[in-house]
Amino acid sequence: MYTPPLARLIEQLGHLPGVGPKTAQRLALHILKCPEAEIQVLADALIEAKKKVGLCQVCFHFSADPVCEICRNPHRDSQVICVTADSRDVIALEKTREYKGKYHVLGGIMSPMDGVGPEQLYIQPLVRRVSQDQVKEVIIALSPTVEGETTTLYIGQLLKPFTKVTRIAFGLPIGGDLEYANEVTLTRALEGRQEL
Repeated sequence: MYTPPLARLIEQLGHLPGVGPKTAQRLALHILKCPEAEIQVLADALIEAKKKVGLCQVCFHFSADPVCEICRNPHRDSQVICVTADSRDVIALEKTREYKGKYHVLGGIMSPMDGVGPEQLYIQPLVRRVSQDQVKEVIIALSPTVEGETTTLYIGQLLKPFTKVTRIAFGLPIGGDLEYANEVTLTRALEGRQEL
């Protein structure tokens, strides 16, 4: 249906998360219409990011330096650490502009079915960090899935001897209707209630 180079481009774009066949085709056709110089800039950016971006040695968030900008920022509260599954969660939390502490990225969540145990995650560096530094609170911000709950409980047990461990509240989204919420969501909403 497509000439081989175009088919290969569509196939490669289709491997990106969230990109289905139609989106891959639309992107490929757009790329072909762009000037070659513009495409070269994109290709250079991809290669540069792959070569230069690694993980922060402290929190394991993406960084082009040994220590990321958040960990180096003296205005961030180093006594509060928010634990996330991956860097996408850090980015989402940073967009709120509400959280002023530091982070620790686990690199995933425990999932025995997928062969991911505590050894495959950055849990031990978190325990070392909390036990050695003066951390007053660790906020666990993992998704409320079975795997997320398992990981949260596991980390909570490891860190409780050293500091206060909390978790983000879960409940109803803004604009959500009670009648459509499931029992677990409603239970979490009630447990996470706050005084007015």
